[in-house]
Parts: sequence; structure tokens; C-alpha cells
Amino acid sequence: MRVNQLVGYGLVVGLDGSGDQTTQTPFTVQSIINMLTQLGVQLPTGTNLQLKNVAAVSVTATLPPYSRPGQTVDVTVSSIGNAKSLRGGTLLISPLKGLDGQVYAIAQGNVVVASPGGAGGGGGGQQANPLAVGRVPGGATVEREVPGGVGQGDYVTLALNEADFSLANRVVQAINTGMGSGVARALDARAIQVRAPQDPDARVAFMARLENLDIKPGEAPAKVIVNARTGSVVMNQAVKLEPCAISHGSLSVTINPPSGGQAPAAEVSAQTSKGAVTTVPKSASLNEVVRALNQIGATPQDLLAILQALKAAGALRAELEII
Repeated sequence: MRVNQLVGYGLVVGLDGSGDQTTQTPFTVQSIINMLTQLGVQLPTGTNLQLKNVAAVSVTATLPPYSRPGQTVDVTVSSIGNAKSLRGGTLLISPLKGLDGQVYAIAQGNVVVASPGGAGGGGGGQQANPLAVGRVPGGATVEREVPGGVGQGDYVTLALNEADFSLANRVVQAINTGMGSGVARALDARAIQVRAPQDPDARVAFMARLENLDIKPGEAPAKVIVNARTGSVVMNQAVKLEPCAISHGSLSVTINPPSGGQAPAAEVSAQTSKGAVTTVPKSASLNEVVRALNQIGATPQDLLAILQALKAAGALRAELEII
């Protein structure tokens, strides 16, 4: 079950002087002339159109699986000329085609543009949201369905989003436990072949049971993502730290191993040259290291340098990604 991408070309009209500058976008003028001709309006030869409220746009949409004629889908319109804003405009009827050149949907409707002062658009006169891109919710009507169904033959194939031998094995075990021995088998780390009834109605019921099976995935690989500009750190629970001590400028970080043979507990401390010390008597997790550094006012650059040092020393058992 897959989606299909659709694309088309259209015109957005009704703009408040923020449309294309027609002297620099001749295709906008040509599109208007062609549209008026099709509607029975003949313009005198040599007419020089000075349009300010029209913008040429690309129209894109995603056709969900099992879409039927008459259903509606959202579309995105993006200026391909030099229009300053699509706010308040209306998309005129635009056919949307697939890669095979066939028209699968027809789009038209009022364009919704996000507020220019959205989240994160506060200072410096900068706009957080682009005005040359908008959406038409439910703006396209499906006219042609993509051949699909629930498969043919004795088998259906399940495809994992990411290749994972452990997860593929768990899926096979869950299906064979819930649906009967020998129903499923893994072809590789991504594809799982499942024997299914041939009757469409029985196959739909079979797939309904299949997609509601409880699959317990394996532990995700340890990963840490750091935003070098803001110092934001995102990590999963699989991240582990080994005992170590690191010094960076006026900062020093010490991770002591658990004491005795009791439950895993460790001490994480961070200090500056001024003597400020923060101690966290919990498990030696990266979360505690980040919290300790934040409490003594470490900068994003300090945090990044320490994480890189932890990784280089082998104390950070995770993949480190910097964005």
C-alpha cells in the first residue's frame, strides 16, 4: 500500500497586488491569455497585460492508497514566479498528473497561507513562515483511481520501513503465534512473506487481524542528536555512559562508577574554575550530564565539545549526530 505523488500547474488569482511581475514572468501572461481564450474571451493582438494580482504556481498533492473517484485530498501551491505573497488568493481549476501523464485529480479552491508572525518569527523583522507557499485543504477531487486491491495470489508481502533482522524475526514470530504456524516467513531483513486467503473479503478480514497483532520491537540503537547552535540535545533511553573524567577549559566533568554491589547508581558532577559543583546521585546517564552542565551555565559550545570528547574517549556508547 503506497502513496503516489501528483503535480500540476495552475494560476492563483485575487491577490492584493502581490502577484507576479509580468514583465519578468512571461509564462504568467501566456497562461492568462490561454485561459481566457478557452473561456471564449478573445484579446486584441498586441495587448499588453499588466497583472499584479495573478501568480503562476506549481500544484502538488499526495494520492493515498485505495483512493476512489470523488474523494478529496489536500494540495500545496508554490509560487514559481516572483510573487511576494499568495495570501488571499484562489487557485483556479488545475489538473494534477502522475508520472504516467494521466490526470488523477482536479484542484481548485481558496489558498490558506500561514501567518507571517508564526512560531519563531519574533525578532529582527524576519518572517518565520514563507508567504509564497500555501495549502488548499481538501482542494483536489480524485478523478481516477490507481489500480490496487489487496493483492493477488497466495501471498502478501510486508515491507519494514527500515531493514532490521531482529525486527523481521519478531514480526514473523508474532504472526505465526497469532495466525498459525508457518503463515509467515522472512525473505530478508526487510520483506516478510505472509500466506493469505485468495477471496478478497476473507483477505480483508485476514489483513485486519494481521495489522492488529502486537509486535514488540527490539531496543533502538543508542543515538544522540545535538543542535550546535542552540545546544539542544535529543537522546533515547539506550544511551549509556562509561566512568570517565573530562576537562574542557574551565569545565570539568566526572562520572564515577556505581559503588558496591547494589543497584546501578553513579555520581555525575560538573564544576567550573570558580568552584561551582553540581552532583547528581543517579544513574550515569547522558541526561544527568547535560543537566549538570546546564546548572553551572555551560554554553552550547562547551556542551558540544564535552560530548565529542566523551565519544572520542569511548565513554559515550551512542551514535553522535550534530545538526
